[in-house]
Amino acid sequence: MEFTEWIRGRTDEQLRALVSARPELITPVPAHLEGLASRAGSPSAIGRVLDRLDRFTLAVVETLAVRAGPTPKEELRDLIAAAMRDDDRPRLPAAANGNAASNRNTDNGTASNRQAKNGAASSRRDADHDAARSRPGDPEPALSAALDRLRELALVYGPDEGLDLGPGVRKVIEDPAGLGPRAVDVFRHHPPEQLDEMADDITPGTEGSGKERLAAVLAAPAALVESVSPEARGALDQLAWGPPTGRVPNARREVRMASARSPIEELLARGLLAATGEESVTLPREVGLYLRGGRVHRNLPAVPPPLSGSTRDRELADRTAAGQAFSFVRSVEELCERWSIEPPGVLRTGGLGVRDLKRTAGELDLPEWVAALVVEVAHAAGLIAAGGGVDGEWLPTSGYDLWRVRGTADRWVTLAATWLQMDRVPGLVGERDERDRPLNALHTDLRRASAAGVRAATLGVLAAAPGMAPTRDSVLERLAWEQPRRRGPLRDQLTEFALREAEQVGVTGLGALSGHGRALLDGADPAEALAPLLPEPVDHVLLQADLTAVAPGPLTSELNRWMTLTADVESKGGATVYRFSENSIRRALDAGHGGEELVSMLGRHSATPVPQALSYLVTDVARRHGRIRVGTASAYVRCDDPALLDQITADRRSAALRLRRLAPTVIASRTSRAVLVDSLRAMGYSPVAESLDGDVIISQLESRRTEGVSPVRTVASANGLDPEVAAAAVRALRAGDAAHLARREPVDAPDGQVPRSPATATISALQEAIKQGVRVWIGYLDSQGNATSRILEPARMEGGYLTAYDETRAAVHRFALHRITGVAGL
Repeated sequence: MEFTEWIRGRTDEQLRALVSARPELITPVPAHLEGLASRAGSPSAIGRVLDRLDRFTLAVVETLAVRAGPTPKEELRDLIAAAMRDDDRPRLPAAANGNAASNRNTDNGTASNRQAKNGAASSRRDADHDAARSRPGDPEPALSAALDRLRELALVYGPDEGLDLGPGVRKVIEDPAGLGPRAVDVFRHHPPEQLDEMADDITPGTEGSGKERLAAVLAAPAALVESVSPEARGALDQLAWGPPTGRVPNARREVRMASARSPIEELLARGLLAATGEESVTLPREVGLYLRGGRVHRNLPAVPPPLSGSTRDRELADRTAAGQAFSFVRSVEELCERWSIEPPGVLRTGGLGVRDLKRTAGELDLPEWVAALVVEVAHAAGLIAAGGGVDGEWLPTSGYDLWRVRGTADRWVTLAATWLQMDRVPGLVGERDERDRPLNALHTDLRRASAAGVRAATLGVLAAAPGMAPTRDSVLERLAWEQPRRRGPLRDQLTEFALREAEQVGVTGLGALSGHGRALLDGADPAEALAPLLPEPVDHVLLQADLTAVAPGPLTSELNRWMTLTADVESKGGATVYRFSENSIRRALDAGHGGEELVSMLGRHSATPVPQALSYLVTDVARRHGRIRVGTASAYVRCDDPALLDQITADRRSAALRLRRLAPTVIASRTSRAVLVDSLRAMGYSPVAESLDGDVIISQLESRRTEGVSPVRTVASANGLDPEVAAAAVRALRAGDAAHLARREPVDAPDGQVPRSPATATISALQEAIKQGVRVWIGYLDSQGNATSRILEPARMEGGYLTAYDETRAAVHRFALHRITGVAGL
């Protein structure tokens, strides 16, 4: 059965399952099912779908790839059963299980929209098959499930009596199960005369070309293998289970059986090894299968390795995750508020400076890697972006104001979904690239295409063990079984990042997947599960006589912003302690608040009376605030109290300012206005800057925003292809295929001429065909003047052109009326 005909014979439901599992096949939608079959056999499409197979299913594909043609299911079952059978040979580690494809790091992680779904769903699908696959030595339940999956993915087609791989699959799997090429392929680059001499030595008296005779004798290599020395047999055994290649000096040198001196020369002379380069040799597939005793795989597990770890109380894990989710939301909010007042600069090469990250981590009271995570998620969610002046600053966006007014649960969903889907890897911050340059936060070099797929796959493993906090090693082992072709150091590193970041974001609690985390993974509404677990924000603080304020719980968003501006955070925990100081009060006054306004706000939001010491502090700082005015001379100091200016000029610390008295109430300085203001504040005064018109300049804006919105790079939703999109694609494929099969080839008139008629009769006939909705047969001159025949279904005629459906080409075209030679009915 041809692969295209097999695709055409699939039901609509089966085609919907195919395009849903492999959405790259309909990007864009092919014109017909023949195009779909061709695209399914392309190397890139096959490589992507092979990357999603678990170890057992991939082993079924590799076993079929070893076979030259269609294989009955009974034979396939025997081969799989032999691989599942225990023996007395030592078990190889997962990294050397004979799967050559597993040794390649294919973490290029296509940013397709199926990565996340398959990573999350594979664990659940495998868990459903665990019971069926659990019988040792019986491959039938697991084999049937794998074949159903492979048929759904169009990797295997045909009936059980003749299973075969789809076109192109064998070419993509170069060394199935760690076996080398066939003898006819591995010797194809050898000179014919050398092959003839080898065949004469190995199998004298036979007929045919050297390559044919070598292939014939290696099809049953028992006699050759048993005739070599123990040392040569040991070399073969080392290559038996893969990889099938090795390096030896002078591999291309011609060796005869009589002159072989070393074990490798013995093998080369007998064709048991083939030289594929100047210093490389390969074990032919037939020899490898004989050394394996006819088995394709060694110790093939039909079930994923079990997860090990600690059992967690689900309710406690959910509450812990909810608390961490709340803290993460508040950290993002505090970051944006602080950066709206004191935004860090954008590096010339892009990203956030190391010092700025350290300062941000200190202000947020977080480790640097957690601060980098907060910054990266906020940027990916579009809450911060580069803006500001010429050099650029990292500022909150207008989208932050919309995000801030939403409920805490909804805000967390935005952040968590962004973290799950973004292609950036915050865990790489602080490491160095291939040029030994440090990787900064917010730098473009932090992008990794496979990051989102690894996060979803990691959470999928956690979802397979409800109420358990699996260990790191068991998660890595499980992922290695689920997607063996994607193994590699980078994938292991991304998995570790995903585990620790999930805990910080609040997707997991105590290492176990939370209820709202599972809802996020399944595409449900996590806000419904998270909202009841979040603490209720409070709208008051407890003012104390030692100039501190205690927040008994999470403050409302507005009160939190105001307290952060007016006081400094002294400690965090179950309750947050704020400390008022002269600098913090002055910071609020610089932002435009008045002294009376501050006292009023304290009284309105305090559950206790405003302490006298705090009231005096605010009043005293407000009284002194702004008495001194600084302008531009380079800069000047203006004050209505000459005695205060006398005090400044007499102060030894003002010598560096080079002050000059211009009038009783004015002092000039050669320094800039900003330097003068900072110096006077360091001396203990409270100056404010003023404009040329004498108006007070608010030196610290309460909020700054950037006009642009940060570009967000994410992969598609973890839920995969929309069912309606899949159904529409299948309908389009069916309709296009019907038109493709019904198209007619150009035909000639009985006398060998194309239709010809007068111009007026041609126009009248076309108008009548459009009115009646019937097909016509026309003669048409192409751009070279050649006359052809077309069968058309005219649609409309305007501007000297006829628009019609061309059945001979199964497409809609426009035809110039002056090129139509005539019209005839069908």
